[in-house]
Amino acid sequence: MEFSHIPVLLQPCLDGLNIDPAGIYLDGTAGGAGHSREIAKRLTTGRLISLDQDPDAVTVATERLKGLPAQVVQVNFREAARVLAELGIPAVNGALLDLGVSSHQLDDAARGFSYHADAPLDMRMSQQGPTAADLVNTLDREELTRILRDYGEEPYAWQIAGKIVAARAEQPILTTLQLAEIVAAAVPPAERRKAKNPARRTFQAIRIAVNSELDALNEGLDAIFDCLAPGGRLCVITFHSLEDRLVKNKFRRWAQRCTCPPEQPICTCGGVAKAKLITRKPIEADAAELETNRRSRSAKLRVLEKA
Repeated sequence: MEFSHIPVLLQPCLDGLNIDPAGIYLDGTAGGAGHSREIAKRLTTGRLISLDQDPDAVTVATERLKGLPAQVVQVNFREAARVLAELGIPAVNGALLDLGVSSHQLDDAARGFSYHADAPLDMRMSQQGPTAADLVNTLDREELTRILRDYGEEPYAWQIAGKIVAARAEQPILTTLQLAEIVAAAVPPAERRKAKNPARRTFQAIRIAVNSELDALNEGLDAIFDCLAPGGRLCVITFHSLEDRLVKNKFRRWAQRCTCPPEQPICTCGGVAKAKLITRKPIEADAAELETNRRSRSAKLRVLEKA
């Protein structure tokens, strides 16, 4: 199986994890095993548990991690606590999440993630459950608008949702190019003339909805943080503002000591921070990586250490 994968922000992730060769680590998003393989290569008596909900990724990661102290499990990282408990692992020394759609998922047109090639409108990372076509052909205009606005930050959400509803009344919307053309017809000509495809925000929003990505991230961060040993590091790579905002706010709350009201001049809560921020600002790709890996352009890495 062809599964191209250049790990984003690899060295900053390895530095952020501060790997102990005898430690136990979790990669919640195995993908093509780029990060997983480099983590596992640094372990001696340690162990890596690598998770992914995509069966294609699990097949590839299992092959690429052969001979290394690593185990691959097909599951969404929101289930990390359950998986670790079933494996008899009480805590991990570090964890990594590389969020968003993988290069393989985008490059394999048949998966329906890309608006550059015609394919069934699918977008399921797990290859199970309702597809993108199911959503665009059944949800009402109001709910479609909410998804496009909240998950894609799409300024023309209402207009696009209206065009979708009108188009599906004529015939079902079953392919990626059908949807891309509907979006293009719904936005002003000036928007269509821009360098970026006008469908990009709609495809992002529907993909997030199909895969419940933000709910999974919210639950997964809590679950993984609870599984970290004291001094354990959590590294998260995000690719759009919704993910990054959620991670930033979660990290900030865990690193906050005082929970008293802002207007209260003296702290009386006796609060203790659950963690400390290793990165005050997110780490982004340097010029060399930007030159060789296009996917790194929007990547942001945040690192936290559990108290």
